This record gives sequence, structure tokens and C-alpha cells, in this order.
Amino acid sequence: MRGPHNIIRLIRTGATLERTGAMNVVLDAFEAPRSLRFVAHTLGKPFQWLGYKGDPAMPPATRALTALGPAYIKFGQVLSTRPDVVGNELAEQLRVLQDKLPPFSKAEAIAEVEKELGQPVAEIFSEFSEPIAAASIAQVHKAKLVSTSEDVAVKVLRPGIERAFRKDVDAFYFAARIVQLFAPGARRLRPMEVIEHFDGVVRGELDLRLESSAASEYAANTKNDAGFWLPPVVWSLSARRVMTLSWADGVPLGENDALDAAGHDRNDLAERVLRLFLLHALRDGFFHADMHQGNLKVAANGDIIAYDYGIMGHIDEYTRRVYAEILFGFIRRDYKRVAEVHFEAGYVPANQDVDEFARALRAVGEPIFGMNATHISMGRLLSYLFEVTERFGMETRTELILLQRTMVVVEGVARSLDHHMNIWEVARPVVEDYIKQSIGPRAALRDLGKTAMVLARFGPRLPALVESVLIAQTQKDEPQNSGLRSKLLPAILGVAIGAALVLVVLALG
Repeated sequence: MRGPHNIIRLIRTGATLERTGAMNVVLDAFEAPRSLRFVAHTLGKPFQWLGYKGDPAMPPATRALTALGPAYIKFGQVLSTRPDVVGNELAEQLRVLQDKLPPFSKAEAIAEVEKELGQPVAEIFSEFSEPIAAASIAQVHKAKLVSTSEDVAVKVLRPGIERAFRKDVDAFYFAARIVQLFAPGARRLRPMEVIEHFDGVVRGELDLRLESSAASEYAANTKNDAGFWLPPVVWSLSARRVMTLSWADGVPLGENDALDAAGHDRNDLAERVLRLFLLHALRDGFFHADMHQGNLKVAANGDIIAYDYGIMGHIDEYTRRVYAEILFGFIRRDYKRVAEVHFEAGYVPANQDVDEFARALRAVGEPIFGMNATHISMGRLLSYLFEVTERFGMETRTELILLQRTMVVVEGVARSLDHHMNIWEVARPVVEDYIKQSIGPRAALRDLGKTAMVLARFGPRLPALVESVLIAQTQKDEPQNSGLRSKLLPAILGVAIGAALVLVVLALG
């Protein structure tokens, strides 16, 4: 992470931010202190002539990041998922960042495919098109398999992209250390955390085997979801730098005129895309975290098709239950229960007052419910909720921030299809069904069964455990032997309870 290239790259970055007018936008979004502003402008203003001009038609921040290249574009995309870091206004600008770059040549793509798959392209594909889409990390070609004549999409990483990203990420770490040096008390900067998060995302996207795995898991989870389809991965033709999927034609979800011409029901599509997202987030805890119109199409039969699995969201089962109870509490306007859930989950420190917190939540919910139903936004509700919980000492939870950001995007997609959709009416059955399945008596029984099975697995180890402890304690005094009994009793009791629970679960079938 050292070297003159970091300093040079940092100066050019500052110069570009100054030249495009993005410097103050970025500094304001991060609530940068005076000392950091001084350093940033010192690095930027004298060297403006070194900065890239960018596209004047774009907003300043997106103009600067696009001009600086692939790593900066991807950095902007990742930051768009973190409104807790950059603020809602800049996150909104970055979310619409156009990830379109000049493609690399077909010949280079073929060379990469042959290198990764270990055989000539002509033996695999009877046709291999020019690039049909080019992004910051990879581009896509349409091809036809020799073996089956099936059309497929072949995603290929840009040549040398790993090294280019590594250099820029090193420069980002260098910049983060400068921020920490000159602004150690900045409340919202958290520079190293932001860069580490970005580094992790990019490392995942630079190995297409991981994206293929995410696509496969997502498809397995959703295979029985009516009206939803994912093109399957062709594993035999996928590797670290190449990913092959079945080809899927469809109308982009953002082209309303084309959807109408094809005879699709936009009201149904709007409700379905929202319900599917909630279903995947709550039921599976694994959801598409970049569900904008560019990654969604509608097949001729009406199925919604999702593409691009580079950014997926993960939520553990316990957090899903908490999230569902919070949503359900707001739907019922039971603010005391919403407050209690936050305390029970440990999200809000125990030294806070639950009744005062409930009143703060009421101040969040009531104005929203006072709106016309067609203007109610779950994303806005979650955004306000995070503001309140932050005031009561709740630590930022990245997985919920990503969920909230995706909820806003999905709402935008749904409302673009049907301006009059009632978000709550669409969400209620999904949330209520999840509550019944995950918090009711059956769920409690399932939890007991899982606990019993975990405890029972330690049963075979109990005799050896008892013997080893007895041998170790036989040479000690009686007072210490009483300590032995205190150690053995919980182990014996735990296994006994586990065995009993297993029997109960088996008996109840």
C-alpha cells in the first residue's frame, strides 16, 4: 500500500474532483471537518489542470467518478448502498451512476475465454458476438453452444482489471489513512471501514465463480416462486474470469410503452416485484441487492427475469424475525411493541427508556400513515427509523442499511410501473405470512427441535468428558470435588434435556 503511485493517484483524484465541481459535494456528504477540507483543496486546486474533465451533462459526483475510471465507478456504486455513510442525497446521485464504459475488443474477450476454459472458442461456441454490454469490471457477449445450439450469455472480466483495481484500492487505503490523520474525530467518515467494505465487494466481483455460486443459490431458493425466473448457470463453461448463463430474452422493466405493447399487466408486475423482494429477504435471507430496472426484464410469458448477481444481500434468521416484527408493528401501528422488539434484540441500549423510544417511533410512523396510501413508502419509513434509533444509541447495522437501500430501489421500480400502488397492502400478506411461520407455535417447536439436535450431538462425547474430568479431579481435595459436581451437572442436564426434546419433537412428528 506504499509507493509514489498512491500520491500521484491521490493528487489526480483531488484535481478531478475540483475540476468537475465534485469536491465540495463529497466533503459536505461526509461532513468533513475544516482540517480535512483544507488538505483536500490543497491537493486539488493547484493541480486542477491534471484532473479529468468528465461529462459536463452528469452531476458533479458521478461526472468525477466516471472520469476517474472503473475502480472509482465501482466505488461510487458501493457507496450508493451506504446512505448511512454518504447521506441520502449523494447516495441517490450515485445510485443512478451509469456503469457504461467502452468495451474491450472481441479478440481480447475470446483470448480470455480460451485461457480460462482451456479450449478454442470455436470448439465451444458456433457463434460469439461483439460485446452487447460493457461495465466497469466485465462485459457480456451473446454466443451459441456447439453442442446444443442453445443461446447463452458469456460474461468476461476486463483484461488486467485485477491489477488496475488493486492499484486504485491501495490509493483508497492511503487516502483513508490521511483522513484518519487529519480528521480523527469525524463522526460519519469511518474511512477504513468504508474502504474495507469496498475491498471485500470488489474481491468478490473479481471472481466470477462467486457470482456463479450466488446465482445458483438464488435460483435454488426461488425455483418455486411463481412468475419469477433466473437464467441457469452453465457451470462447465464458467470459471474465475468467465461466467456463462442461459440466454433470456425479455422487455426491460423500465420500458412501460414496450410492456404495454407486449400485453403485460403493469399493475401485476408492480405488486409482484415488491412481493418477491420481501419474500426473498424474509423467507430466504438472501436477496438481490441491485434490483433496478436495468437488471430486470419481463419474459414473453410474463415472468420477471433478474440479472447480475454481483451484489447480494444476506440476513440471518434472527435478524429477519426482528425486521419482520418491526415492520408488522408499524403496519398495526403498535409502536410500543416495535420499541420492545428493538430492546429485546439489543439494538437499543438497555439504559434507554422504552416508553420514550416508543413515543419517538410514533413520531416517525403517524405522519407517514397520515399520508395518502399511494404515497406511503416503506423505504422512507426505514430511513426515518434509522435516524431515530441512531439518536437512541443504536449502532449502524450494514445488512439493514443494504436492505433499506434496496427497498427504496424496489419501491421506485414498482411505482414506475403503477403510480397508485399501495405499498402496505402489497407488503402486508408477505409480512403476516412470515410472522405466522417464524414466530408462532410451530416456529417455537422447530426452534426447540433444532436446539435438541445440537445438544444431542454432544451425547456421544459425554462419557469421555466425564471420565477425563474424574481422572483430573481424583487427586484433588473434596472441596474441589464439589466443584467437579458443579461442572458435570450442567453437562449431564443439558444432554438429558436435549434427549428429551428430541423425543418430544419425534413424537409430535
